[in-house]
Amino acid sequence: MGSFHIPQSQNPRLYTTERSVLSQRCYGEDGVRIPRATLKEAQTALLEYLHSTRSIQFVDAENMSKNSPHFLRKLLKKVEIVKDVRRSMSRFLRYHPINEFEPFFESLGLKPCEYTPLLPRDLMFLSDDCLLLENYRVLCEFGVQRNKIGQIYKKAVQVFQHDFGVLLLKLQAYQKLGLSQSFIAKIIVYSPHVLTGDIDIKFIKVLEMLNGLGFDYAWIKEHLSEKEFYNWSMIFRVLKFFREMGCSSELGGLISQHPRLLFEGSSGRVLSLIAFLLKFGLRMDRISSMFLQFPEIQVSHFASNIIRFFLFFQEIEMEVDEIGKIVCSYPILLGSCTLKKTSSLLHDLNVGKKRLCKYIQENPQELSKWGMGTRVRPLPVSGEGVESQKLKTKFFLDLGYGENPNMLKKAFKVFRGRGGELQERFDTIVNAGLDHKDVSKMVRVSPQILNQSKALIQSKIDILVNELGFPLSSLILFPSYLSYTTQRVRLRLAMYNWLKDQGKAKPDLALSTIISWSDKIFLSQCVNNHPSGPQVWEDLKAEFTRDK
Repeated sequence: MGSFHIPQSQNPRLYTTERSVLSQRCYGEDGVRIPRATLKEAQTALLEYLHSTRSIQFVDAENMSKNSPHFLRKLLKKVEIVKDVRRSMSRFLRYHPINEFEPFFESLGLKPCEYTPLLPRDLMFLSDDCLLLENYRVLCEFGVQRNKIGQIYKKAVQVFQHDFGVLLLKLQAYQKLGLSQSFIAKIIVYSPHVLTGDIDIKFIKVLEMLNGLGFDYAWIKEHLSEKEFYNWSMIFRVLKFFREMGCSSELGGLISQHPRLLFEGSSGRVLSLIAFLLKFGLRMDRISSMFLQFPEIQVSHFASNIIRFFLFFQEIEMEVDEIGKIVCSYPILLGSCTLKKTSSLLHDLNVGKKRLCKYIQENPQELSKWGMGTRVRPLPVSGEGVESQKLKTKFFLDLGYGENPNMLKKAFKVFRGRGGELQERFDTIVNAGLDHKDVSKMVRVSPQILNQSKALIQSKIDILVNELGFPLSSLILFPSYLSYTTQRVRLRLAMYNWLKDQGKAKPDLALSTIISWSDKIFLSQCVNNHPSGPQVWEDLKAEFTRDK
């Protein structure tokens, strides 16, 4: 349902005796305007069909015919226009019944992409859904704009499933509580769920609290949006929470200045933000003070910024206690700035994680200068940094890079870590039992092997010699071994040894070949040599993943 039945042999065209004009101008969806006269005749034909043939009330039929342009364009493309648009349309409709829910929903203000999922699967005619029409007419007579009723249907279809007379009683119940008809007509568009059950007590309490703070119904209507979903229970909790925080005297001013604290995301984002700050130990009075100084920014954006800073602090390996101190001391600063990516900041500041943590702890106000769209300058070189540079330079000279400025510049880019750390990692490989000259050659061939911690280097050497049984001298021929993960090394060698035991692998395959081959080549050259190879490979991968 929801589409027209057109015989397969028919090739729908749009033409008249002036075919060149009409057929070129009546495509609608192709961006070409439909002539006003053609559209008017089509509307008249649709009105006659809906009212005279389908017995839909004239007012409803007229609204459907005049306020469903997308439906009319689609309909016109399926009709053979012979001289007279109105007659051609009437003749088509006589033999091709339409899905009346399409123009009906469109006339209620919904776009085709919005109402298509809402179309009943087993109905074509509006008269088959009496409750829908009944509740629709109750809303119209109550003063709800017809082109807004679609939003009510989209948000709360239950409103249109009430039995005869029930919806009107619900509307009257709110009137008896002192709400004006015009106010209710607006509110139910923004928050139709107030009509789905009993009287929404939390909704009434929110209105009473806001009235008590000096906000009238006009102000409330002004700050509600059709795009939002309002959970009045949540909004009531936030108002109550603000009062309990000690904001009673300033609450009116706070809401007047920042109404989004209540109405954006039904206050759920405010409660999430408060919970996040409480976890870091921010006291209630500080949270209250923060909201009184709240910047002109959406609550969701503010919360997102704070979380972005939190993740940044984690990425630069800042201690949890230090993160908590900064979040508790500078929530407004963190929430007002959209921080750049961690990788970009490390590059722009030209600094390592350890020094950056220390710098932030000593200069937290500098965080506000690192937002998106700002130019970040490198941090000034510290005394400790100068000493590290000297140690690095000496280390590179000892490796044989010479005093060529270009060579040194390249070395500084390749090697990560402080000067003392690089020397310590180098000595770790030497102390394992290799000659100083051999290690120097290894580092020149594979400089990245020093870009990992001393403990990790020791672990990889231990696995190579004591677990896998290779001589230490293997590192001289294949220094890049130290760059690969231990999981990859163990997995490849376990698979290779299984294949060798099955007689399906070369017994003298070099370690560098086994490890450095890409997965694709390793599979084709080794794993697939045995019928059970792929299954064994997957089993080993699963086993090593569990161990990891």
